[in-house]
Amino acid sequence: MSTLTIRLPDDTAERLKALARSRRLSMNKLVEELSAQALSAWDTENHFRALAATGSVQQALAILDRSDAEDRAATH
Repeated sequence: MSTLTIRLPDDTAERLKALARSRRLSMNKLVEELSAQALSAWDTENHFRALAATGSVQQALAILDRSDAEDRAATH
């Protein structure tokens, strides 16, 4: 496991703390979850671009559908 120190504007740090409290998470867990979401989106985009480069429209559309479903599930 790695330790990461980041600098954030005070208002951003306070808002993240409030978000963590509202979700009953530690700041560490909140950042871990947000990082996982960002990496998942990045992986999906990269996979989509690779499929688009091969011209597989059906597979690309299927990925978009799954991504939309994940976004809806994450916000509910």
